Amino acid sequence: MNRFWEEKHLDELSSAEWESLCDGCGKCCLVKLEDEDSGEVCYTDVSCHLLDLDTCRCKDYTHRKEKVSECITLSSKTLKDYQWLPSTCAYRLLAEGKPLAEWHPLIAGMQNSALVHGFSVQGRVVSESWVHPEDIEERIIHWVL
Repeated sequence: MNRFWEEKHLDELSSAEWESLCDGCGKCCLVKLEDEDSGEVCYTDVSCHLLDLDTCRCKDYTHRKEKVSECITLSSKTLKDYQWLPSTCAYRLLAEGKPLAEWHPLIAGMQNSALVHGFSVQGRVVSESWVHPEDIEERIIHWVL
């Protein structure tokens, strides 16, 4: 197996290698709230309307930025600005010099390993399409992310 993530820096990865780092957990697609005073970021159990709740993948990844202006495109240059990424996120782990989790698809050899091993949001969230914006603050979660 080519363990390119151990041999290259994040800024040396091809776009295909970069995209393959995503484990498909769906956690980054959850609506997050930021405390204006402390800067603390809180996750909710509400997902972006483009997240497929069964597969935990974006329904329209190619056009997501056009459909959801707040959607963030991660890059090796901007990772330091995203400390809010889940602790299991491959991008965050590699940026911090840590190894990928054993269940990560690149190691486990299964594209859906985050779902199979219970590290995804599958079955734990609801689409923002079903939640009134005024109710989002009541949906803050305290899961280990």
